Amino acid sequence: MKTIIYMVRHGESPYNEGNERTRGLTPKGKIDIEKVTKLLVGEGIDIIISSPYTRAILSVEGLAEHLKLDIKVFEDLRERHFASNIIENVELMSSIRESFNDPNYTLPGGESNADCQKRAISVLKPILKEHRGKKIAIGTHGLVMTLMMNHFDPAFGLEFLNQLKKPDIYKMQFEDLKLEEVTRMWNE
Repeated sequence: MKTIIYMVRHGESPYNEGNERTRGLTPKGKIDIEKVTKLLVGEGIDIIISSPYTRAILSVEGLAEHLKLDIKVFEDLRERHFASNIIENVELMSSIRESFNDPNYTLPGGESNADCQKRAISVLKPILKEHRGKKIAIGTHGLVMTLMMNHFDPAFGLEFLNQLKKPDIYKMQFEDLKLEEVTRMWNE
């Protein structure tokens, strides 16, 4: 019995608005998410799940409204925490690269790729088991999405992360806990 996960990476989000948890979507992000909703509304999705971050919830909210489904929010699907203090983009990119070389690498006060992957997979595996045979959309973020996909197939690494768009959609087909196929659905 096939279970389908639609990983929906959030739309474009303004970096200067609010904090990691509360920032929303840019005007372009909102328009793109309307397209995401139109793309997914006919897929027969049974369940909608999201990271607790506003931009991820907003990225599946239109779909939830169309399908008259609630969004189940899981704290452990949040994006990876990089450091205890604000870091510059150059340092962040260097840290992300290093994290793929050494999954236990982290900046002071931050979270490693290994820890982030472990916490996200501790949510995803029970979802796959509990909702076997269903179609599930997950509002997510680039790095945590890459790490969840990487758990099932190591081909999803830094190169994959670097080519992601905002938004982006990947359809993952599972047989039990075995990933059988991945298809990119967003091509804008």
